[in-house]
Parts: sequence; structure tokens; C-alpha cells
Amino acid sequence: MSLLDPRSVREIAARLDLRPTKQRGQNFVVDANTVRRIVAVSGVGPDDVVLEVGPGLGSLTLGLLEVADRVVAVEIDELLAGELPRTVAERLPDRADRLDVVTADAMRVTELPATPTAVVANLPYNVAVPVLLHLLATFPEWQRGLVMVQAEVADRISAAPGSKIYGIPSVKTAWYAEASRAGSVSPTVFWPVPNVDSGLVALRRREPPATTASREDVFALVDAAFGQRRKMLRSALSGFVGSSAAAVEALEAAGVDPQARGEVLDVTAFARIAEQLGRTR
Repeated sequence: MSLLDPRSVREIAARLDLRPTKQRGQNFVVDANTVRRIVAVSGVGPDDVVLEVGPGLGSLTLGLLEVADRVVAVEIDELLAGELPRTVAERLPDRADRLDVVTADAMRVTELPATPTAVVANLPYNVAVPVLLHLLATFPEWQRGLVMVQAEVADRISAAPGSKIYGIPSVKTAWYAEASRAGSVSPTVFWPVPNVDSGLVALRRREPPATTASREDVFALVDAAFGQRRKMLRSALSGFVGSSAAAVEALEAAGVDPQARGEVLDVTAFARIAEQLGRTR
């Protein structure tokens, strides 16, 4: 078998004297069936160049290489980045030349050796949202993706307006893409076993809202609105715009009820408000 199993994962880890760290969110998938399910749900095909973040010991990398044209793997851990080509060469030798490894922090990488068409990744749980937003902003060429994150985070990313868990990750992701829950993953398929469930989020790129406001201005507005999410928008935004009266004026001009709360607005509504604020400044 080309894919890793629990025994092979532990053998590689022992060879490297690897001790997985929580700091880097190192929980490695050890179940081949789970890998194949993730690859199948992602919809990756023979024409795709897949960007993978945090490949770790290569479980998902191998599954992707079985079906994709190329995989670009971004790994911050130098030890793991150096070992990954060896693992692929041993287990999938006829596809070894289809792998590019970039040793870098995924939140800072700005260039890749190939242009990705899709993203499939088991994102480190402690930085999943900022990594996802960075990938969406920095590499606009990829059109679809599937990311595995902590189940609670998956719910927040894919939440719709009006939900209690709808918030900053939901709105900012929606600026770039449509996000939806695509399944769950048990902790038992990882080594070490995490104390949380994982969730899959499917992403499909779309055009951002049509607005004269910049993404930075919209995102700053979103941060302000959810910084005091229990308050009505006229109060939550008063400090951001200078006064409650100015907030009411911008909200009404954007067609938004000043007594509403941020959790009921979609990304288009936030863009309208930011556009009105830009006109009054």
C-alpha cells in the first residue's frame, strides 16, 4: 500500500525521533480510509495542482498524489519537510517528481513553485482561520478547497447569518468563497489522538461583493461589529466611526437597521456599510 498506516507512521516518527507538539498542532492522520475519503470529497482530479498545508508525515500527501497532477506542500517544520520527499519516493516512486515541498510558515508564504487550482489540507488547529484567510487572499487562482479543522471552527467558518456561532471567521471567509460543512472526522484516526472532533469544510471560490470599499475596510468593520456582538450595531460601531449618530447615519444609508446586531448581516451588508462610511469620511 502506498498510504500510511499506524505502524508506518510510528516507524517514520521513531526514525526522526519526532515528538509531536501542540504548539504546531501536530496530529497526524494514520487511517488510509479517512485519507481516501478526504481526497474523494475534495473532488481533486488529474488536472489539479493541489496546495497542501502542514503535510506532516505525508498521509494526505500520498493520497493526493495518487489522483492529482501535482502537490505543493507547505511545511514549517524543517525535519518533516526534509523527510517528506523520501517518504513519497519510497511509497509512490512513480509520482515522486510530482511533489514540491516548500519549507515555510503558511501564514507568511507568498510564492509557490506552481500555481494551485485547489487547496486540500489538515490545517493546524491553533492557526486554522488565519492560515485559511491568508491562502484565500494570497493565492486567488485556486477555485475550490477542502480543509480539515477543529469541528467547532468548521461550524463557525460555514455558519450562516442569524446563527449564534456566526461571526468573524464566517464573514471573512464569505468574502472569498462559499463555505459548507462536508463531513466529520473522528479523533481516533489521528496520532496523537486529539481531545476534539474534526470537521471538513468545503470551499468554492466566488467573486467578492461589488463595492467601492476595500477588503481591509470591510474587515476592520467586521472586527468592530463583532468586538461587542451583544450590542446593537449603532452602539457596537460608535467607537469605530466616531459617534453613535455617525453609525446610525451610515447604517441607515446602507439600508441596515441600526438596532440590528452584526450576527444577522451577510458579507454584502457589511460591504455596503463600509462603502457608506468611506463616502462620509
